[in-house]
Amino acid sequence: MEILKTLPTNVDPAPSDAFMATKGSKKAPEQTFEEVKYLRYLIDNAVPVCIRLSGNEEVCGTIEFFDANLIRLTRDGEPNLFLYKHDIKYLYETPA
Repeated sequence: MEILKTLPTNVDPAPSDAFMATKGSKKAPEQTFEEVKYLRYLIDNAVPVCIRLSGNEEVCGTIEFFDANLIRLTRDGEPNLFLYKHDIKYLYETPA
């Protein structure tokens, strides 16, 4: 009982939020920008890709431009396409 008497009464025994934040309990970032880095790599190196759309249609070409909502796909001998990102299931690199 004497130990309890020596503790200050204004100290909160639970860890504070500031303390917990310094111990590694940080939230994951909302945006990592990995998508931007990867698309920039594909453009800079003119990597041929195939893109699978949500309707299971597949189109192939090279990515020439992108922004927050769309990707421009340049194709040989066929019309270029502007594809909305929300219509894309996935894309993959094809061998040159």
